Amino acid sequence: MVTVFSKLRFRTFAIVFLFPFPFMTACAPVALTVFGVGSAVGVNYTLNGYAYKTFTAPVTEVRSAARKGLKRMGIEVENETHDDKGYTLTALAGDWDIEVFLEPISDKATRMRSTASRNALQKDRATAIEIVLQTENVLVGS
Repeated sequence: MVTVFSKLRFRTFAIVFLFPFPFMTACAPVALTVFGVGSAVGVNYTLNGYAYKTFTAPVTEVRSAARKGLKRMGIEVENETHDDKGYTLTALAGDWDIEVFLEPISDKATRMRSTASRNALQKDRATAIEIVLQTENVLVGS
């Protein structure tokens, strides 16, 4: 009876605690990304290459600040489009494609998404985050 109970306990332990580990390999990078970068600078960064931040400012102010922030970085906006979802600014910095999307959440809040990519696989996290931070600096007057 003791051996059957011990085997049952071990199986339960293995199923509940050990079995899920191989399937949780992607959780650590996500946790490090969200909690490490996001909490450190106030910018969320995802594994698909986007840096996000929501500003308490109208989309027109954030749009102007984003353009000034890019100019501070020596990046000239090549194209700007506007549709019912928001504004998209595109630029080229060296051989990196820059895209900034501004989505109005309300009259007084705007969500910003930026990415810097060389191709479908190469993303530049530092540049994407710096674009958001420069936009924030312009908005607060630094």
